[in-house]
Amino acid sequence: MNEYIIEFLSFEWTRNFITTFFLISFFLFVGKLFNKKQNLIVAKSFSISLLLVTITSHYGNIESNQWSLKEHLPLHLCSINSLICISILFLPKIKSLFEFNFYGGVLGGTVAILTPQINDYDGSNLEYLIYYFSHGLIILIPLYLFYYLNYELRKLSWLRTLFFLNILMIILIPLNKYLQSNYMYVNEPPKVDNPLIIGDWPIYLINLELIIVLLFSITYFIFTKVSLFKPKKI
Repeated sequence: MNEYIIEFLSFEWTRNFITTFFLISFFLFVGKLFNKKQNLIVAKSFSISLLLVTITSHYGNIESNQWSLKEHLPLHLCSINSLICISILFLPKIKSLFEFNFYGGVLGGTVAILTPQINDYDGSNLEYLIYYFSHGLIILIPLYLFYYLNYELRKLSWLRTLFFLNILMIILIPLNKYLQSNYMYVNEPPKVDNPLIIGDWPIYLINLELIIVLLFSITYFIFTKVSLFKPKKI
């Protein structure tokens, strides 16, 4: 598997970061112009687009004989949130599922954009664009649902999400050993230079746990208590 790491604050990183978050901001702004029914159609269009991109990525890996259980199961945090983003609007409304998607998608996608590591990179533009397109959408979709489709963050939602995330990590550690994989990077740290990853296993997981508690609680406070970020009720 080829890995392509984009150096933090390089020209390439800056260009991609600005472009991605400009587009996210643009679509969030455009959502203000639509009614709820129209925004539902827009959000479903995002989900279907993400589905097509996901299928394209897996098909490309299968065609190039790179696809494997070790590397390509949708068990990284961003991959899990991609599946949620694809399906959430076509399922009965499950509040805990949205909350997991909000914290995991918005924060996980943001970290992926800030510290990009493109796996299966063959030097073409396709996987490059897929990386930014998919991670941009797992940030955009939960924000769109939050602002325009009445999805909410309940009290202690950050704590419940943290609980579910830890259960998932506990399950993945032995599964990774069995598959000789490293899904969600719980068995060894990622190769990309991530300032949130401090120390070796298991120290970096303990440090990361504390950082996630802080990030989740701050995110909850910002989007539920700070008027600038709270959705406007109509």
